[in-house]
Amino acid sequence: MTDTQNPARQLDLLLPDNRPSREVLEPGALLLRQFATPSAAIFLQALQAVAQQAPFRHMRTPGGGCMSAAMTSCGALGWVSSPQGYTYTPLDPLDQQPWPAMPASLFTLAQNAAQTAGYAGFTPNTCLLNCYQNGAHMGLHQDRDEGDITQPVVSLSLGRTGLFMWGGPNRRDRVRTFALDHGDVLVWGGPARLHYHGIKGLAPSSHPTTGLTRFNITFRHVMPSS
Repeated sequence: MTDTQNPARQLDLLLPDNRPSREVLEPGALLLRQFATPSAAIFLQALQAVAQQAPFRHMRTPGGGCMSAAMTSCGALGWVSSPQGYTYTPLDPLDQQPWPAMPASLFTLAQNAAQTAGYAGFTPNTCLLNCYQNGAHMGLHQDRDEGDITQPVVSLSLGRTGLFMWGGPNRRDRVRTFALDHGDVLVWGGPARLHYHGIKGLAPSSHPTTGLTRFNITFRHVMPSS
């Protein structure tokens, strides 16, 4: 039985939220509950502006399949998946134009969250936007294509609640699953920078702003290729 089919889990999501506003998952990883909620409308507007220039699309995987979450990017570099592999590119492969500039509101949010988590001086130059609908998920993976793991990863959740999987540095390490709600920001770096993570699925209830859609905005610093 999955979390979304488990009546106890569904009830859990409806109970009053007594969780701490800051939760240390382990050294290097900090969950900031509702950190972005006061300005969430601004971040959703920024997301929509990016998507108007570089539409969400379902990318192909190296294995020949298609990702269940739709994606786009902004910033100096954009993350791309194709049958040839995973990479960061300065141009959107749909139109061979530069990716949209990263909105100032999102850049500032990423820096503030990183600093709150103990990572001063975070300079994200890429921002991956994911759109999840019913049935979408993201398998366990590491963020290791950046060429620089000295800077953290900052991940913002907007809209419908996602069921996030958090593992360890090895694929077979124990995996915990917990809810990421509208406005939550997760920051991981240092000893946790290469921990496995993913999205198991979506909570059953919709969100008053985005309906059955969940958006995730992930900020990283990528080492420029030589």
